[in-house]
Amino acid sequence: MRLSLIFTLALVFAVSLGCSSTPDKVDVAAQGKLERDSSETLKTLYAESPAARDLGKKAAGILVFSNIVKAGFIGGADYGKGVLKKGKKTEGYYNFVSGSVGFQAGFQSYDYVLFFMKQKDLDALNNADGFEVGVGPSIVALDAGAANNLTTTTGKANVYSFILSQRGLMGALNLEGSKITRIKP
Repeated sequence: MRLSLIFTLALVFAVSLGCSSTPDKVDVAAQGKLERDSSETLKTLYAESPAARDLGKKAAGILVFSNIVKAGFIGGADYGKGVLKKGKKTEGYYNFVSGSVGFQAGFQSYDYVLFFMKQKDLDALNNADGFEVGVGPSIVALDAGAANNLTTTTGKANVYSFILSQRGLMGALNLEGSKITRIKP
């Protein structure tokens, strides 16, 4: 028991260092792949959810992470790179890092899309030293099916998030924190 506690604390420390480290760079080849993957992810989401397509038309910006990788055993971590889009234009590249502690085991990958509905929340993403999910603007998490019930009357949140294309197997009951950081060119 003591060894697993030490392992968990070490993992949490390592992930927290990773969350606060200087963002890495994205080379030209990686930029092209990130942009193609993000366009494909949005296309898939819009095909599954007309409500997501409507959010996309009204959003100040859309942050798309294609293929975030998650692995865990007692402690866990998620990592991926994404693209911020305003309309059809790419505004920047971002890292997604998440750490967790608790009962968990497995490996999976997934796509994660955030719709920033107000410019002030998009500015908070760009001006902060990392955007901590769960801190700041209210975020509503939806799956494609639940999003079909979203209307202009019910859709009042600042940021909407969608998780889609989950692959792999992960069982978890844990505490988790996430941070999104802009990659500086």
